[in-house]
Amino acid sequence: MKKCKLSACLAAIAFALPAATSTSMAEQKPAGSATLNESIEALFSYGRDIDTAKERLNPYTVTIITGPLGGTDEQIGADLASVVDDGEKLRLLPVVGRGSAQSVADVLYLNNVDLGITRSDTLDFLETKGLTGNLKRRLTYITKLFNEEMHVVAPKAIEKLTDLEGKTISVDSVGALITATTVFDRLGIKSTFVRMEETRGYEKLRKGEIDAMIAIQGSPWKFTNEIQKDQFHFVSIGYAVPLQATYLPAQLTAKDYPTLIAEGERVDTIAVPAILVAYNWNEDTARYRKIARFVKAFFTKFKELQSPPFHAKWRDVVLSAPLKGWKRFPAAQEWFDERSDGVTSETRRQFDQFMATRASASEMAPAAMLDQNAALYKEFLEWRKETDAKPPVRRLRAHRHRIGRTKAKSRSDSEQSQREDAPQQADSIPGSAQQ
Repeated sequence: MKKCKLSACLAAIAFALPAATSTSMAEQKPAGSATLNESIEALFSYGRDIDTAKERLNPYTVTIITGPLGGTDEQIGADLASVVDDGEKLRLLPVVGRGSAQSVADVLYLNNVDLGITRSDTLDFLETKGLTGNLKRRLTYITKLFNEEMHVVAPKAIEKLTDLEGKTISVDSVGALITATTVFDRLGIKSTFVRMEETRGYEKLRKGEIDAMIAIQGSPWKFTNEIQKDQFHFVSIGYAVPLQATYLPAQLTAKDYPTLIAEGERVDTIAVPAILVAYNWNEDTARYRKIARFVKAFFTKFKELQSPPFHAKWRDVVLSAPLKGWKRFPAAQEWFDERSDGVTSETRRQFDQFMATRASASEMAPAAMLDQNAALYKEFLEWRKETDAKPPVRRLRAHRHRIGRTKAKSRSDSEQSQREDAPQQADSIPGSAQQ
């Protein structure tokens, strides 16, 4: 009898416990939390009124075409959506794309595609070839993003880029094909390129059916986790003069590729800027207003993207950096003008012009060039600060003194760098004795 009463008691307690627990949890539920039902109801808050849902959601949803699955661009799109999404006021919808050139085509031709991530050399190539009409009138850019490095993976028997003369190389997209073709043509290397997805390309490389594979990805390129380090390596690309008008010097390091690069070593390569583009809509259209809403949210919240857990490449982005020869989306340009009165844009223009004149005469090794550029940029900003505070005559004297000091240091650094890196340069510049 006692046992029965105990069982009844336990059953009653067990029955009452869920209700009590639920009540307690409801009372303790953190502010802003939501149950499954609440979340589902929020998604379909318009019920069966489809027309109302379309009218409310479509004007506030911006679609962005990113790069291929697993690439840096895909992560950048996801990061953007995470930061700028604001309920019904704005939603960014990332769509996995098929490369830099395809992104341009999608922005130009696909309905409801508002933004795309492409590359500067792709834009220049398409404009030069005239394949899309007057592209500079039809397309605008919102900002430069990060730099994407050129990764050349080959068997260790391929020691330098010129060893790929007459070889077959895979690329994963038309955009990568544009970059690879441009680089190889300028260096005078004749190779055959075939398009195929990364996993297929690597499988053929592993079987010896092709000789190398090329990817244009922001470091670290995730796919390298699949590459067998005992069989393959990264092939170095020297910053030769024919490449300097379009590309930037870059390095692949052990930090990003510990299985392929030994600690303390580096592989020289080149990089190309990724660009966020939009169609050149008239300012009185709904499509323009939608993108303008995104621009405001993106630029206002940009600092959030430069901290974890977002991609490390965001730390390299300078929103105000100009893209020479191309028009910035008007709402983006207005955002900068309102906050800087043109000072930031003019400062960038002056520094870019300053560096361009130096780069054309420089033949130093990539590592030395990177170090010097960083130092010069710091000096440039200090000079700007000083000139703003000094009277005109003192400004001129200080400027002349700084130029003389910088030239002397530059000559010294250049001579020292050339002595130290001469063997590497001979391997990477067409027409050198070793080639």
